[in-house]
Amino acid sequence: MLTSNTSKKIMKLNKILYVGVLATGMLATSCEDFLDRAPISSLTPENYYKQESELAAYTTNYYGNVFSAPGGGYNAGPINWDDETDNMVVGGGNTSYFDHQWLVGAGEALDFGFIRVCNYFFQQVLPKYEAGQIQGSPENIKHYIGEMYFMRAMAYFAKLKNYGDFPIITEVLPDDMATLREASKRAPRNEVAKFIISDLEKAESMLKSGADFGKNRIGKELATLVKARVALYEATFLKYHSGTPRVPGEAGWPGADKAYNSGKSFNIASDIDYFLTTAMEASKEIADATTLTPNNGVINPEVGQITGWNEYFEMFSMANPSGLSEVIFWRDYDKGQSILHGWVPYLQEGGNNGMTKSYVDAFLMANGLPIYAANSGYQGDETIDQQKADRDGRLQLFVFGESMLTHNDPGGKGVKTFDAPGFLFMTEHRDLTGFRQRKHYTYDQIQISDGINGTNGFVEYRGAEAYLIYIEASYLKEGKINSTADGYWRALRTRAGVDADYTKTIAATDLTKEPDWAKYSGSTLVDETLYNIRRERRCEFIGEGFRWDDLIRWRAFDGLLPGGEFEGYQPEGVNFWTSMYKHESYYDNGKCNLVEQAPGEGAANISSREVSKYARPYMTVMENNQLWDGLKWQKAHYLAPLGVNDLILTSEDGSIANSVSYQNPYWPTTASEAATE
Repeated sequence: MLTSNTSKKIMKLNKILYVGVLATGMLATSCEDFLDRAPISSLTPENYYKQESELAAYTTNYYGNVFSAPGGGYNAGPINWDDETDNMVVGGGNTSYFDHQWLVGAGEALDFGFIRVCNYFFQQVLPKYEAGQIQGSPENIKHYIGEMYFMRAMAYFAKLKNYGDFPIITEVLPDDMATLREASKRAPRNEVAKFIISDLEKAESMLKSGADFGKNRIGKELATLVKARVALYEATFLKYHSGTPRVPGEAGWPGADKAYNSGKSFNIASDIDYFLTTAMEASKEIADATTLTPNNGVINPEVGQITGWNEYFEMFSMANPSGLSEVIFWRDYDKGQSILHGWVPYLQEGGNNGMTKSYVDAFLMANGLPIYAANSGYQGDETIDQQKADRDGRLQLFVFGESMLTHNDPGGKGVKTFDAPGFLFMTEHRDLTGFRQRKHYTYDQIQISDGINGTNGFVEYRGAEAYLIYIEASYLKEGKINSTADGYWRALRTRAGVDADYTKTIAATDLTKEPDWAKYSGSTLVDETLYNIRRERRCEFIGEGFRWDDLIRWRAFDGLLPGGEFEGYQPEGVNFWTSMYKHESYYDNGKCNLVEQAPGEGAANISSREVSKYARPYMTVMENNQLWDGLKWQKAHYLAPLGVNDLILTSEDGSIANSVSYQNPYWPTTASEAATE
């Protein structure tokens, strides 16, 4: 008979390991709903999961757990996805990462709820499937099972990125403390990554083509692309974090102290090779089947023209982009079903965010030269238009300049241009750096009116990623740009309107003049070729949320550690104090509305010209500003900490020392404490 205390511990450990949403014939909608539903023991699964439609409904219900495209509400959505990097700033900055404010929690950080959802599906469905007891199209039934393998892989990929080592659980666990504790043992991250790839390969073998569903349901191509993404992530994480306790088997790795890891040997070099090979093979399969959406070089539509002026730009805001070869998966919205989004107004009016000068400076001239190179043709930065002139077409298309249209609907609000950064706008719509993103924008005023009215599609996965995965993976594996990578790289540059000869860029690159965190892996400068591969990713994926993961896997945040080149990093924006400040929008009847930062000036709305001619969003007001001294980093922050209760509940005697789990490197095991390094 269980004691009261033991029963409570089981309940708590259950909560960590597997309490989650359970879809029945009445579909669950959120984790909170679980409390209002019958316990598992009272369900009758033998009467469910017998129809193709039931499998489809189950998997459809959990798409929101897997895909990040935002739904309704006033939010900037994908506009902000590069926040907390050298690409972008949002709001007042996140001090948790950069100023010793990220603390170990007292409760449970780990959550297996969605993993359990997946495992419950397999537990109920696979026996019926193997026995031929599910009615419907065999191909569709297979497909929906494949969808769930994909979903479990995605759930584990998120855990891998957050925590590294992680328990691999493939079944619904009973209410037994010993079983739950055993299941809490963390598998080394390389094993977790291989498990994810295994699930993705099962998904590939069962899924139909995404084109069969209009590319807005999980398809085989998506599973293959994600397999390439996972493999590259893990290969590069292991490569660049080698020698640190974040990699299994390295000195200080906390998993070495656990008996269940005794006898394990690690060949990280072999694992890196396996992951790079997997990344190359999977990405090539997708890249070879992908035609890049053409860019005709048109930067602005004609007055009154809403669509049909540049397919590359419009790919990111089409009502239905499924006909484009490059699109692998997109999210559909429907006004009739009140499935809407509201990010487009934040592009039109500003969104309390901004791209950085570092990001803008990364883009090449159209002739393939960096802006600092001799005879590059760079015209300077007194205006944004000047800064963008004769540059990479992606910079011209996806960052607003003074002359670019923001409104182009003669039947609505007429025609307007960007004119000048909105440094004086209300907080919600301020331009923090002056560089406003334009990707995902549309000139269809119907999409913008009333704030939350957007129905244009959102492309979440596209084939260009496969090109870039292959280029990076093959270069790391082979030490050269092979003929396949050469073709992919030239195709990307040609589409961007940049001289296709990347060797010209490599030869002209001076890493000492590149203000890019990713020129480092750890404390080591990468070579010029690899740096330019990374540059290509940076320029291609504005507003698509790749930068944070890239900086993590490359170990590029080390530049912000004490003594690093970027310690105390201050993001900068437009050249404001040379001439831009004179623009009429900052004046009323000859009175300047700019309040320059000064000691004791709490009402400042722009940084001081004495500090820099470039706008510095984190140096507008000094008082109570934790980022006044810039961005810093801690070694611990490459991985998230476990909560104290995660460790206590997985210990037979309740002591952290005897837990089968362990804390991540450089994190303490005391609640409310910051990282040690």
